[in-house]
Amino acid sequence: MMDGHSNNPALDGEEGVARKRLPPAERRQQIVDEAVRFFAEVGLEGNTRELARRLGVTQSLIFNYFGTKEELIEAVYEKVYIGRLSPDWPERLTDRSHPLRDRLIAFYSEYSSLIFEREWMRIFMFSGLAGASLNQRYLEHLGNVILLPLLAETKALARSDRAPKMEDVWNLHGGIVYIGIRQHIYRMPEPSTPQDEIERAIEKYLQYFGIEP
Repeated sequence: MMDGHSNNPALDGEEGVARKRLPPAERRQQIVDEAVRFFAEVGLEGNTRELARRLGVTQSLIFNYFGTKEELIEAVYEKVYIGRLSPDWPERLTDRSHPLRDRLIAFYSEYSSLIFEREWMRIFMFSGLAGASLNQRYLEHLGNVILLPLLAETKALARSDRAPKMEDVWNLHGGIVYIGIRQHIYRMPEPSTPQDEIERAIEKYLQYFGIEP
């Protein structure tokens, strides 16, 4: 007797959307990965019904893994932002057995390779425009674990009359991040050699405070 519901176990949920059965951890990761791509494309206002359609699952299945849309966005934040910060960066930035120039170049070479991509840049911008807390929390975390130690190192090594301030560190950081913003937000060509631009910004910063390379 036909009652509008399928007896096929491959169909799941009230919408009868076909989906492959996956282990819970794998399914959760699949949802997060697609959510990263989805929110980078449409912004944080994108609805979970459309996300479910792209995944080929029901909306209710998404909410089996994430109780609310906010929980899903939190998982995106952990993957895109916090998950990319290497735990040894603060230690390496403050290791005075290496010149500060070398430490900065090593850090920003690694950091830029992780953030100079479409998803990172677009979600960050969408979050800021929406007034969401994601980028505010990220910048606060970055300031505490990376930029404050860098400011302390600059103060310790400065040989000019200029007193390093947090704003100086943010200017260095923002200038380097802008290389990625040009490409992924403004759709402008990036420098042909981004690494050269990063090194030039670092050297200008060090010279301003009289720090020898």
